[in-house]
Amino acid sequence: MPDNQNKLTRIVIMGAAGRDFHNFNMVYRDDPYCHVVAFTATQIPEIAGRTYPASLAGKHYPDGIPIEDESELQHLCQKTSIDQIVFAYSDISHALVMHKASIALAAGADFLMLGPERTMLKAKVPVIAVCAVRTGCGKSQTTRWLSKQLKQSGLKVAVIRHPMPYGELERQAVQRFESNADLDSAECTIEEREEYEPHLALGTILYAGVDYAEIVACAEAEADIILWDGGNNDFSFIQPDLHIVMVDPLRPGHETTHHPGEAVLRMADVVLVGKVNSASEADIHNVTKNVQRINPDATIVFSASPVQLDDPAAVRGKRVLVVEDGPTITHGGMSYGAGFVAATAAQAAEIVDPRRYAVDEINAIYTKYPHISSVLPAVGYHASQLQALRETINATNADVIVSATPCDLQALIEINKPVVRASYEFADVGEPGLGKVVADFLKKMSLEKRL
Repeated sequence: MPDNQNKLTRIVIMGAAGRDFHNFNMVYRDDPYCHVVAFTATQIPEIAGRTYPASLAGKHYPDGIPIEDESELQHLCQKTSIDQIVFAYSDISHALVMHKASIALAAGADFLMLGPERTMLKAKVPVIAVCAVRTGCGKSQTTRWLSKQLKQSGLKVAVIRHPMPYGELERQAVQRFESNADLDSAECTIEEREEYEPHLALGTILYAGVDYAEIVACAEAEADIILWDGGNNDFSFIQPDLHIVMVDPLRPGHETTHHPGEAVLRMADVVLVGKVNSASEADIHNVTKNVQRINPDATIVFSASPVQLDDPAAVRGKRVLVVEDGPTITHGGMSYGAGFVAATAAQAAEIVDPRRYAVDEINAIYTKYPHISSVLPAVGYHASQLQALRETINATNADVIVSATPCDLQALIEINKPVVRASYEFADVGEPGLGKVVADFLKKMSLEKRL
């Protein structure tokens, strides 16, 4: 509360259409002593220029709240006399966070981050949260595996996904998905479908949206247990009773390089070292040692992510264009993903570099993320980007497409080449495995097998 109660604390929330909205809803929406002047947006195209609607913003914001491009932050601070900048997005290096802080401080504002105690909701049913130190560690496949284990114990499961509100925010306040037809009705983007379709294929109810207090209330009304399927390397919006955090031995050392991944790791009950089938023993050892140093009280378990092709014979000896999961190789920092691994293992004659065929909007992705190798990220945050993806795929001189995006690309765009899908799922490794950890947790919570 400011010293002078007649003076509002003027705030800008820096975000990427996710945690920023959640932090506002939890902390600032009903606070008469604070006024959020604007959100800023990055990472996600075509978010800036919109408005957080009045119906979600509450009584203090009859006109809603504008969403500005993050590049305008310094000008916005100076023009509107901002007192505080609240940083509220994820998977950004520690050094870059402090560059953002320097802009805020130079403009005369405080630079803040809201922690778990102020932003986590409490559910009426047990919650297992799956989080990670970086994007692309394998959270979703782990959450899917957990949902199968829990349903085999006779439990009704609801998955709550980290927000991806890339469309009409008012319409997306509370989203419940049970079938692909629901995804069609909601006009979900590729990025949303990558996360949602595999859960729905297992018959699991999935919730997402903007207003997570309402989302949790809906989910707990129909489920015995909630699974939080985290996004990027963010911490859970819901207080977990079992907090699983994934680390990636293909990116050793990243346990402590990105925000808020390091904080998430320090909060973990269980640390899951994934991809042990692909990483070297030395990197697995180093990551494990780092975890033991950073969070000595956490239980450490291991998993593999075996990759399978629908039709390996269709790839062998062919010139292949690899389409990868978008976020993993853009802001996730991977130069390639499961599709490249699968195509190489299937003895493709050549991995065709799509950059020489990329149209302007796809070229912009390669410019922004120069670490990407000769693979194509599946991007489709909006219609023109999806069209650009289609044009690039169809222009590429390849015999076959290996698609490692979890969504069905052929259902969204017309592709002029055969498509072989690459899939990857969770596999428990060693003892005690994650299965034993979950069984012990269910016993502790009196949720043993109910069949």
